[in-house]
Amino acid sequence: MATFSQQAQSKEDEKNRPAAGPDSLLFDMDLPLRETFYPLGFAVEILTNDQDVLAAAEDSFGHVAACRTNTNLQIRIGITDGIDSGTPPTPTRREYNHLYSLIADASNQSLLDLNTHTNFAWLTRSALNNRLYFRYNFLEKIVYLLLGSSLVTDIHAACVGKNGKGILLCGNSGAGKSTLAYACARVGWTYTSDDTSYLVNSSDVPFVIGHAHRVRFRPAARDLFPELRDFEITPRMEGKPSIELPVSRLPIFNTATDATIHAVVYLNRFPAAMGRLDRLSDGTATRSMCAELYSAGEIRAKHERLLEVFFNTPTYELQYCSLDQGIAQLEELVQAI
Repeated sequence: MATFSQQAQSKEDEKNRPAAGPDSLLFDMDLPLRETFYPLGFAVEILTNDQDVLAAAEDSFGHVAACRTNTNLQIRIGITDGIDSGTPPTPTRREYNHLYSLIADASNQSLLDLNTHTNFAWLTRSALNNRLYFRYNFLEKIVYLLLGSSLVTDIHAACVGKNGKGILLCGNSGAGKSTLAYACARVGWTYTSDDTSYLVNSSDVPFVIGHAHRVRFRPAARDLFPELRDFEITPRMEGKPSIELPVSRLPIFNTATDATIHAVVYLNRFPAAMGRLDRLSDGTATRSMCAELYSAGEIRAKHERLLEVFFNTPTYELQYCSLDQGIAQLEELVQAI
């Protein structure tokens, strides 16, 4: 039990403690700036108190001006001055069912409810000043998390097409998805995505969207494509080193932001391969895509149901060694389906 003197001291400390401001927790931060962008063609409004946030959003999403549908999605990002201690660390991600957090430190974090789409990011100017850090670790992650919980389902696959027939190129990391997709695009195929495609949840058929405006390569791709040799590795805040280029700087002449999928092909590249396609059992694509999902809880269960749309899609294993072999087999597949 506290003594009389301890109680008196406690009251004196309370009296001398600086009063908390009306918004000491940044509960009511004013976000007077707003602009609508169209990642993957879906309308997303960004509300902020700093013009540089909108400039970064233009870098990330300004390549698309068309709107597929009005989503009513709003992203709220508040910037504080904070203490300039340099770029914050890479945020730690945590997910419990539909609750998601990105926390770099006490002053740089974002909280999201993937069911209601309620979200807020509190960031310092130091985080925003490193444009790549801000875009990759917060802005783009928040946007694609919210789109992925409501409108699309991520698929670890490249997408190319010919004669109106879309082909998903799947496989483990390093199987050659990006390089084979680019090799197809160089010889006239339509390019949609290099490594990640997005199933449109509302579609009754396998219909995907991709980042058709750019291509990402592993550095080793410079040995396969002479036109890449003068390009440096793109600075990235996380993930494997890569060369990221807009298609406007590459010999890609046909692009499409979306494609209806007529076949799924799993890549198996090894030196002794002779070039062949083997049909896989129905359901292989659905099972493999479900195993690669990053979502959890109710959101994951919804994604698993949506991926059933691929259950009867013709699915193959492509054994190949050279890019020419791979393209030749895909040409035959397009003619056969």
